[in-house]
Amino acid sequence: MPVMTFEYERTVPTTASTEDVWALWSDIGSWHAWDPAVERVALEGHFAEGAAGVLSLVGGVEAPFVLEIVEPGTRFLDRLTIGDLVIRIDHQVSVVGDGSEVLVRTTVEGPGADDIGPMVTGDTPKALEALVGLAEGR
Repeated sequence: MPVMTFEYERTVPTTASTEDVWALWSDIGSWHAWDPAVERVALEGHFAEGAAGVLSLVGGVEAPFVLEIVEPGTRFLDRLTIGDLVIRIDHQVSVVGDGSEVLVRTTVEGPGADDIGPMVTGDTPKALEALVGLAEGR
């Protein structure tokens, strides 16, 4: 049986610096302030490759996650596991002109990925809008 995969990507320009965006991303205690799907996050250790934690989502879902890639100041990729589903969310920020550009790419793999994917990414536009708003206000 083939592995089902759902992919979603969104890019948002911002006047905020890459440092201001990264400051919010690397502060897991702030995730709930800009991501409407997140209630709270617990991370064991520092915000670095290999660090593991638990994401508590609105609606009572607890998802263990691992930081697979951390490139300080520019990118991090987290992998969440919910049952047989594996969700990877790649966050990238780069300098563009006088500001920066934020890119989020979500990949959902596993049974029902095509059904779950739109639910997982439904709040992404709101989350990015809130993230850049907070970063621009720093």
